[in-house]
Amino acid sequence: MSLRVVVADDQTVVRDGLVTLLKLLPGIDVIAAAADGLEAVRLVGEHDPDVLLVDLRMPTMDGVEATRRVRADYPRTEVVVLTTYSDDDSVLSALRAGARGFLTKDADAESIGRALQAAAAGQSIVDADVQRLLIEGTPKPVVDTGLTPRETEVLRLIAEGLSNTEIARHLVVSEATVKTHINHLFAKAHLRDRAQAVAYAYRLGLA
Repeated sequence: MSLRVVVADDQTVVRDGLVTLLKLLPGIDVIAAAADGLEAVRLVGEHDPDVLLVDLRMPTMDGVEATRRVRADYPRTEVVVLTTYSDDDSVLSALRAGARGFLTKDADAESIGRALQAAAAGQSIVDADVQRLLIEGTPKPVVDTGLTPRETEVLRLIAEGLSNTEIARHLVVSEATVKTHINHLFAKAHLRDRAQAVAYAYRLGLA
């Protein structure tokens, strides 16, 4: 079955361009497009899409609030956010609101398609430019997190982009042990997924 997507962007040219690009990708079905966050939330309620692809800066209701409402009212729908280089604070806010993936607006169609598919599968994709925003735009004081030294090390390796298998190999432990550390640190830090873990590691100065 095709992935059902709602697109939201206040700029008509950008919105129409995204719709056109996504329609060229196999397995993607753009079922509606919104001009602001309020309309995006309404369309998600009407169409029950798999993913909402939403701009952060929009009138009436911005992408952060739209993300928060969609994740609260329609939890089956995942959210992938589009950002620009000046949106570092909004990226962090969208993470906290429950966004699953983050892309800059210069991402190509294939990258957007991969992010949408990953989000629908419950995975997070944060592209390199957005990671750079988090690194450069976020204060990084080291604070007492309550994490053990090994959990802190695992968090640092997650922020470096390592998979569970790679972390296990790096630490010379089993993959099951790595998963246990991840479960513990996610619970202590109230993290939902690896995207939030990456942002958390940047805030702590671990990455």
